[in-house]
This record gives sequence, structure tokens and C-alpha cells, in this order.
Amino acid sequence: MTTALFRVPVDGLHGLSHETRVIATPWSRMVRGTGLGQYPTPYDPEAAARIRHTFSLLAAKGVDDPYTRFSRLLADLVLDVTRPGRDLSRTELERRLAPVLDAVRAEKNPYFAVMAGCILMDAVAKLGLDRTLLVGAGRDFPAEILALVDTIEPDRIKDENAGRHGHYEKLSACSAVFLALGQLGLRERLVTNERNRVREALGLLEKIPAPFFRGRGGSMLLSVLFLLGHGRYVNGEGRDFVEEVLDHLDHADELNLPPAFPQPMSKSFSRVYPLLTMLNAVALSGRAEHYLSHGRDRLAEAEELMGRITPVERTHMGLYHLMALHNLGRLDERAPHLDALVEDVVGQWAHIDPGANYFLNGIAYAYIIQTAMVTGRMDLIGPRTLERLADCFPDLDRTDDDRVNRPYPFAYTLNVLGEVGAAHLLFEPRDAYGGSTPVAWVVDRLSDGGREEHRLYMLNHALVSYALRQRGPRRGETPLFADFAFRGA
Repeated sequence: MTTALFRVPVDGLHGLSHETRVIATPWSRMVRGTGLGQYPTPYDPEAAARIRHTFSLLAAKGVDDPYTRFSRLLADLVLDVTRPGRDLSRTELERRLAPVLDAVRAEKNPYFAVMAGCILMDAVAKLGLDRTLLVGAGRDFPAEILALVDTIEPDRIKDENAGRHGHYEKLSACSAVFLALGQLGLRERLVTNERNRVREALGLLEKIPAPFFRGRGGSMLLSVLFLLGHGRYVNGEGRDFVEEVLDHLDHADELNLPPAFPQPMSKSFSRVYPLLTMLNAVALSGRAEHYLSHGRDRLAEAEELMGRITPVERTHMGLYHLMALHNLGRLDERAPHLDALVEDVVGQWAHIDPGANYFLNGIAYAYIIQTAMVTGRMDLIGPRTLERLADCFPDLDRTDDDRVNRPYPFAYTLNVLGEVGAAHLLFEPRDAYGGSTPVAWVVDRLSDGGREEHRLYMLNHALVSYALRQRGPRRGETPLFADFAFRGA
């Protein structure tokens, strides 16, 4: 299989949008719902039918919680807005938006309500719709979402790190809300005479004790603030929050607050992950040279840690590392043999069983394929790679944990296969599923109403992102991202 057989939206790092460079990996999109709809392509009626079909399968399974209802209604609206020849009137848009807004307001978990609200605001911006649909004439939906952030309490995430996140969720919500308001051209609301929400958000950093979460969560907040032009609050008022986060990462051993993962991970993995995300924030700062030498040589540190992690861990982190180096303008210097590096990372597919577990192995292929895509090396991905991924989900019945979390890798898979034009593999009958389609098989094996699968929301993100991509290249980059300039090191 050659590159020509894929409908790939980019042909190398030079072709990436600023949004992709800022929100560089699928983790932010699938887990946090930030930056959905990257790599816009012309409207595809088959893709639209697949998205609607999947939501129909979920409804038939009894999955109708407010977050899924919001996602289904929004995706349906997006597909109608993007369909060629369909011109929705202002009255029709308002009528269609009303139940979408109601679904957001019906979500009882404030973090998920904020996440949904931000996805909606981002979608309005990316579709080029009038922001007065959300603010004006007695409406102020952005203000509603901003107010909800105040109600998010610490340590509410129910995962393997329960009780160890601190204000990580609230920090992530701030990042998403700030970005969404920036997309709508409302960044001035973040700093007013009454409140400085930027300073408040930065103050949350020291309320996240674990270096891993402070670095990973803080890097996105800092990136968004630099993007919005609020860098003076980051490093211009007597403190430098980039330096402080980097210093905190340096104390990981003595703090002894390692993150827990679904599968055993190396110590170096938990150290390199937040560092690489911080390097991407540094790339947006305009002070890269300063930060890269703060305390130690940060690029050398990253390379050393990358050399210590296992090959399967490197499939996850390889994309983070390449994107950070690219954004810093250091790729030629630090990765002179790029092809060999990419071939090593992508070639690991032959040694990884994607059905062995839902996290370490389960999402490795998604990172492998995306690494090949963004570096213009889809020639490294063949039919066997894709078939092995498409057929892996029955194997995740091995343990209850894998079964309950199966939507996690399935969402990553749907997202990346959609990006490379191979989503049809999940919507066609396959022998591995007894003649059923992978998507029908996976949905049919959810618990009643999807009540046990607490990561099912990620499938919603993959579907909404798939829908937003249908807006076409002419609606590619919003002004917020198009007007930003990476200044390298």
C-alpha cells in the first residue's frame, strides 16, 4: 500500500495547520475534546452516514445521557451546515441550536457541561457561524460556561489516579474555556475590572501536586495563554510560571507522586510525557532559548528520557517529541535522521498486539499511524497494519477493565482511520466480528445504556470531530490560529 492509496489531509510537517501544531496530539482531542475537527476535508456523504449510523446504534443500545445527546444533536447540525447546497436560515439555526443548548444545560457534571459548551463554541467558530447565535439578544452562553468553571471541585475524576489530581480538571476546563472564547473573539472577557481569570487559572498550577499532572495540564493552559496574547501574565509580573512548572518537574523524585497507569509504565515515561508537552508550550512562548536552558539542557533531557522508555511507550511519545522539536525549529538539529527515527517508531506495529490491553497497546497504533501521517511517511503503513487494528477489539474481552474501557481505544481508532481515509474498515462486515461490523459489534457489547463505560464520551468526541472535518478546507484555520506566528528558538 502506498501513500497514494490514502486520502491523507497533509503530506508532512510543513503542511500542518497552526491548530494542529498547538494541539499536537490526539490525547487533547479524544480525552479533553479540545481542537476537534482538525484536518478539514470536503464534505463526504458516506462519512456523514457513518456518523449518524453510529449515533443510531448508541441510541438503540439505550445510550441517551445528556453528553451523548448533545454530541448527537451537534454532529447532526454540523453535517447539515456543511452539506453542499444546504443553506440553513438564521431562524433554522436558532431552532436547531436550542436542543443542543438544552443538552449542555442538562449535563449534571459541571466539568462535562463545560467541555460540551467549549466544543459548541469552537464548532460555531470553525463553521463560520455568527457568534450572536450564542451571545447577544438576551443570550450569553459563553458567560454561562465561564460561570460553570467556578463550580468544578478538585479530585472528582474517576480513573486510576482518583484522589491525586488536585485542581487538574478545573485547570483543564480553564484551558478549554479560554481557547473557546478566543475562537469567538471574546478574549477580553478573561481580564476585566471585576476578575482576572487568567491570574486565577495560573494560580491553580500550584494546587496540582503531582508533577506529571501539573506539567501535562499546565502545558495546555500556558500554550493557550501565549496563543491568546496573555503571555505577560505568564512571565511578566514578577513570576515565571513556565520556569516554575519546569522546576516542579525536576523535583519529581523527591516528591514521589508518580501517576498510575492502566498498565505498568517505566519511570521515564511519567517524566518525559509532561516535559514534552511543556516543550510544546515553550515553542509558543517567544522565549524558547531561555526556557530550553532553564535549570538544564531541556532538549538533551528529553532525548535521554526518550532513550530510556520502552519501544511501545516510544510509539506514544514519538509524536509528542517530533511535534515539539518541529515547533521549536530544532528538528533538523536534533533529529537529522528523521526518516530512520520515524521508521523505527512506525515499524513497531509489527511487534505490538493492539488487543493486548486498552491503553498501552490499545492506542499505540493510533499514534503510529498519526506519526506516519504528519511526517509524510504513510508508505510505512500497509493493509496488514490497518487490518490488525480494525480486528483487535474482540480481544479486549480478556479482562473486565479492558472491556469497560474498550471505547477508549475505539475512539482513537475511529479518529485516526477517519483522518487517513480508512474509516470504512470499521463500518464493513469483518470475519473477526462474526460478519458484523466493528462499530456495531463494539456498541452492541456496551452495558445497558453505556452506564459502566465511563470513557464512552470519547467516542462522542471522535464522532463530533469526524463531523467537523466535513466543513472543507476553505473553513480551515480560524483567525485566532491563522494570526499566530511560531518564532522557533
